[in-house]
Amino acid sequence: QVQLVESGGGLVQPGGSLRLSCVASASIFSLNTMGWYRQAPGKERELVAAMTSAGSANYADSVKGRFTMSRDNAKNTVYLQMTNLKPEDTAVYYCNALSLPQKFWGKGTLVTVSS
Repeated sequence: QVQLVESGGGLVQPGGSLRLSCVASASIFSLNTMGWYRQAPGKERELVAAMTSAGSANYADSVKGRFTMSRDNAKNTVYLQMTNLKPEDTAVYYCNALSLPQKFWGKGTLVTVSS
């Protein structure tokens, strides 16, 4: 089992920035992939960004150029730096870890983008 704990969410104005963190209870280097998902009210959960253990990242088209995922293996932590936030980025953001064949989820952190 891998426990994931997200932090860093909050209320931010449009155009602002936030950095989310996700601390894992296990070595993230040993995990196949880590990712960030989000779920807005009334919508399905969607992939925002994912990164392999080799450090290769991919992003949803809606966040490319605005969000950056990074990792610190020594701290077993992944980050999601979010800039130029828009109201449509409002959602609960979840950290995800894939250790085949298992998948683990954090409890989420709420990001609200509003003036």
